Amino acid sequence: MGINKILIQQRLLMLKGYIQQLEGLADTDKEEFCQDSIKAAAAESYLRRALEVVFDIGRHILAKSGFPDLAMEYKSIARGLAQQDIVPEDLGRKLMQMAGYRNRMVHLYHRVTEEELYEIISNDLGDFRVFAASIQQFLS
Repeated sequence: MGINKILIQQRLLMLKGYIQQLEGLADTDKEEFCQDSIKAAAAESYLRRALEVVFDIGRHILAKSGFPDLAMEYKSIARGLAQQDIVPEDLGRKLMQMAGYRNRMVHLYHRVTEEELYEIISNDLGDFRVFAASIQQFLS
């Protein structure tokens, strides 16, 4: 069984929705964002979900393309997507950083600060758009 394009398109729609939510939170003033624990928690949740979608898509593509060994853990998924020219090399490096940050959000959540969340949602959401465009190009 090959790549399930419908599944991937559904995940890309989810990713788009999460990015839109994060953009809305990024429109908040930094001081207000950092003092509002609900906004910070929402940003953390949407960011973690967006990262999960990215790595779920990557895992699916690699596993169904004959590279199940690259689909085992997040950093190898990031590396594999770049090695197979599914995403650009520079995005592959960013995805490796994202994998590390996702693990930090899950396992070292007590060290994630409102300030760093705000910086990420204010400056790095474009990486998700580049990922989505790369996947769309791969599928076509």
